[in-house]
Amino acid sequence: MIDHVLTVVPVRDIDVAREWYARLLGREPDNNPMPGLIEWQIVPGAWMQVFLDADRAGGTRSNLAVDDLDAHTTELAGRGLAVGDTTDATNGVRLAPITDPDGNVITLIGGFRTVY
Repeated sequence: MIDHVLTVVPVRDIDVAREWYARLLGREPDNNPMPGLIEWQIVPGAWMQVFLDADRAGGTRSNLAVDDLDAHTTELAGRGLAVGDTTDATNGVRLAPITDPDGNVITLIGGFRTVY
């Protein structure tokens, strides 16, 4: 049985990433298990790990489903983060990308559900 899912985001500068992801997620990391690795628990059993790995930085894509896309993008703008244009996907799903300082893309998903 799988107990946890982790998304791993490689970055060039862990201090810059810590500040940016703290603004994105609205709080400081939940864990710093070793130098160069910080973690946020997104929901029970799901974690985002931000890891110092300059050679791989910038190519990761992660998705975060949010309950109210418009409110969330407005809140992020208030924290000084630039969210990209919201687009309509299908079945009422909407997407809004945000890019970290290394070029990793986190897509915020509104209207997500497990069954369509």
